Amino acid sequence: MEKQWYVVHTYAGYENKVKANLEKRVESMNMEDNIFRVIVPMEDEIQIKEGKKKILKKKIFPGYVLVEMNLTDASWYVVRNTPGVTGFVGTGAKPVPLKETEVEQILQQMGFSERQPKINVAVGSSVRVVEGPFENCMGVIDAIDASKGKLRVMLSIFGRETPVELEYYQVKKLSD
Repeated sequence: MEKQWYVVHTYAGYENKVKANLEKRVESMNMEDNIFRVIVPMEDEIQIKEGKKKILKKKIFPGYVLVEMNLTDASWYVVRNTPGVTGFVGTGAKPVPLKETEVEQILQQMGFSERQPKINVAVGSSVRVVEGPFENCMGVIDAIDASKGKLRVMLSIFGRETPVELEYYQVKKLSD
């Protein structure tokens, strides 16, 4: 049996409590071999108050929790009877697992798995900076760090070639 992700509906505002309760039940009922991860989908939300930047966690899907599990009668029973759970999301009596692409998208949104930005430049490409303090400066890509999504661009600042580290989205390739 292959583990899959299922969506569990909870009372509004009880998502974190359901996660904690379910994790305790999994441990106390020895279900670690069938119920693996419980996630309350959250994302960072940047708020600026009185000139100060604050990063707050915001629920992506209020009233829902994701559970990675092997669906058996016993695992279904444990999740379904956890306090705060109102049921599984699905048609009829049988829960419907999320598609792998849906799970990947949610995990990316939460920052669990990094999506690799696509960029059509190479070392030696001429670029224009489109965002940030060096906006509208022209330069040449000196190095690319794909794992971090960063570029080192040689910009002419005060008549000198200066290496500047930029994010992929901060540059635009000049047409060849």
